[in-house]
Amino acid sequence: MAPANHDAQPVLDRAGDTPLHAQVATWLRGYIRSNKLAAGAVLPSEAALCDRFGVARSVVRQALAALAAEGLIQRETGRPATVAAPQEHRRLVQRSTGLYEQFAQSGVSLQTRVLALGPADPPADVADFFGTTHLLLLERLRHVANAPLAYVRTWLPAEAVPGLRAEHLVDASLHGVLTRQFGLRPGAGRNQIRAVAATAQQAALLNTEPGTPLLMLQGQGMDQHGKPLEWFTTWHRAEQLVFDVDVSMGHESVQPRLNDAAVQPDLSSGSQDPLARAQALVAELSAELSRLRGRS
Repeated sequence: MAPANHDAQPVLDRAGDTPLHAQVATWLRGYIRSNKLAAGAVLPSEAALCDRFGVARSVVRQALAALAAEGLIQRETGRPATVAAPQEHRRLVQRSTGLYEQFAQSGVSLQTRVLALGPADPPADVADFFGTTHLLLLERLRHVANAPLAYVRTWLPAEAVPGLRAEHLVDASLHGVLTRQFGLRPGAGRNQIRAVAATAQQAALLNTEPGTPLLMLQGQGMDQHGKPLEWFTTWHRAEQLVFDVDVSMGHESVQPRLNDAAVQPDLSSGSQDPLARAQALVAELSAELSRLRGRS
């Protein structure tokens, strides 16, 4: 059900399988996002929403409770709901630990829905990395409080994970499953961050609009024996996630790349300290996000 403006009369599918409260919540999400309501903006009262949707107050309260659990709105007894300030989740980009482990360490529960798991033909660069085309493609959607946060595509060597099934990975850590069931532990790797525009498929999965800026993290990881273990690409909702970078003088962990070769900085040893490298990365991402927002 597409978002409508404030004056449009929403039409609910009363004969379908989707509960009415879920349809009301979907409409309200779209209304908040399509109108770009700022934090503190007041939503219609429960009574007004009941009239607008033609539903009982219990249905409206269930819908509002779902949005409050997602952090999208705030509710106070006796007052209309208001739009909440954007909630930011944080991820360290230079750690081999996955999103699930990092969120668990910060006390955030990350839900995982497996969209697909099976043999697939890999792109040439993926096949070159593994040295084989005998690979599995795993597709997952990660949620926080039922709000989509990230879409993940991961390539795995089929021979290294015999018997891996989708049900093993529901609301679970891939790295944890690889360690417990197959004795494979993530080791060294390389991650890259880019700002990209959401495709129609990604937008549908992440409950946003095509062309919306996303933060894409792509990485290749080895196991504890130095053998290729995973090739992953994760598209994150940019307004909900912050990438943190640890900067130390003794270890260079960030190597920014600018799209324009003409302004490529000299990253040779000694030309920039790690803090300048991190600042260059932040500047690059900020510029790219601004460019994408200007196009959307």
